[in-house]
Amino acid sequence: MTASEFVLTTCGGRGMILVGDEKVLSVDASNQEVFDVTGAGDTTLAYLGMCMVNGYTIDDSVEIANLAAGIQVTKVGTSSVYLNEVIDKIQKTKKDSASKILNSDDIACFRKNHENKKIVFTNGCFDILHIGHIRYLQQASKLGDVLVVGINSDESVKRLKGDSRPINNEKDRCEMLASFGFVDFVVIFNEDTPLELINEIKPGVLVKGGDYKPDEVVGKSEVESWGGELVLLPFVEGKSTTNIINRIKD
Repeated sequence: MTASEFVLTTCGGRGMILVGDEKVLSVDASNQEVFDVTGAGDTTLAYLGMCMVNGYTIDDSVEIANLAAGIQVTKVGTSSVYLNEVIDKIQKTKKDSASKILNSDDIACFRKNHENKKIVFTNGCFDILHIGHIRYLQQASKLGDVLVVGINSDESVKRLKGDSRPINNEKDRCEMLASFGFVDFVVIFNEDTPLELINEIKPGVLVKGGDYKPDEVVGKSEVESWGGELVLLPFVEGKSTTNIINRIKD
């Protein structure tokens, strides 16, 4: 007999099973192509131990260890599984749009957690979503690995467009944008421009609509200073929130 509280069994392509006196937790393996299982067990133990000593529950620790092992088997030979890879995997396995909405703590470590990714950033009010917005964001998402959309807060929109705006509040606007599969993250900024946000996440690609001139785009010089680029996407004529509001009034 031992004093062990739980026993964790790895089941290869079937995932893992955690057994305790009063519980059984079955965790399915993630669907992916397996190149080499070397090191999967060691990765499981390493992440399981790391999570538990940092205060994670046993259930969450097993879930994270399982994801880490899933990343390991996609690599050839004995390879390291980095924390930013696991964080990225966790984000992608979350199904609710709320998980894509970033807060200030997320932004503070965003660049570090995505250091090997080509980050694309764009921003706007996105008050009443229309086809122009959708085409624009779809094209922006193809310019890199991760698309981050900055949204003006309600206070910021009022300062820029008047007291009658926004039509939709910032929480609703965030959730609607986050529901799109081609949008990876959404973040609210309260300033009139996203310059502070741009300096924090340091995107490799800054995107704006073709109705802007390059020198009018906030953050252009900053992004170019660290080797990034500005991309102006074609403007969809006649598609705007203002036009929609005017048509409703008429």
